[in-house]
Amino acid sequence: MREDERIAEAELLLEAYRTRRPIEPLVKRHPDMTLDDAYAIQSIQTERRVADGAVIRGHKVGLTSHAMQRQIGVSTPDYGVLMDDMFYLESRQIRTEQFLQPRVEPEIAFVLARPLRGPGVTIADAVRAVDVVLPSLEIIDSRIADWKIGYFDTVADNASSGGLVLGSSVRRLHELDLRGMGCVLRKNGHVVGTGAGGAVLGSPLNALVWLANTLGEHGVELQEGAVVLPGSITQSVPVESGDTVTCTFAGLGSLTAQFA
Repeated sequence: MREDERIAEAELLLEAYRTRRPIEPLVKRHPDMTLDDAYAIQSIQTERRVADGAVIRGHKVGLTSHAMQRQIGVSTPDYGVLMDDMFYLESRQIRTEQFLQPRVEPEIAFVLARPLRGPGVTIADAVRAVDVVLPSLEIIDSRIADWKIGYFDTVADNASSGGLVLGSSVRRLHELDLRGMGCVLRKNGHVVGTGAGGAVLGSPLNALVWLANTLGEHGVELQEGAVVLPGSITQSVPVESGDTVTCTFAGLGSLTAQFA
């Protein structure tokens, strides 16, 4: 894609954010679109938002389960950027009209105690970099109509990011079995999903390593204090006004998000 085409697609996605009106898949207009094009479109949006005053607070990893990768037709995750205005407080009402077609996913969130920069980051580096672990609910959203997304569409659309809720129960890494940690997701009191940390690339730490090394190839460093969402433990669940969603992690605690 030419640079002017990348900018035009970024503008369409930014306009979808503002108007809450989804657009058709990008690949329909650009069937020759590449992964580099998709991440360039994501970066243009990030730069615009930072220029308007937003602050980068971390990153998310998506498409970390084999089931989701098969659904999209890829064998690798993707990443997106977490801005300061995407964070919501636990048990405080979240207005659904801020989103287009929101869904929620339970994730084991990391907060970093030191910078982490690839390439060459190992599991040992990742372990040393993690300060604390928190329960979280990611709100995923798509600016692409009816969630009819391919890999390049979701990458360009900031990995289908919407927002996140961090829990207040804090643990250190050595206190937890990330791979074996079970999770139960409930919506309005009913169980709608179960899973374990091993569903995330075998371990959420593997997702952190992948993210640090992939960002490093683009000259980006994970900063001290950054929040990293490594990927969902269960399938995503759609939410609407009036819904209450709770995720409970074995050994880590629970958190609740209320939508209004």
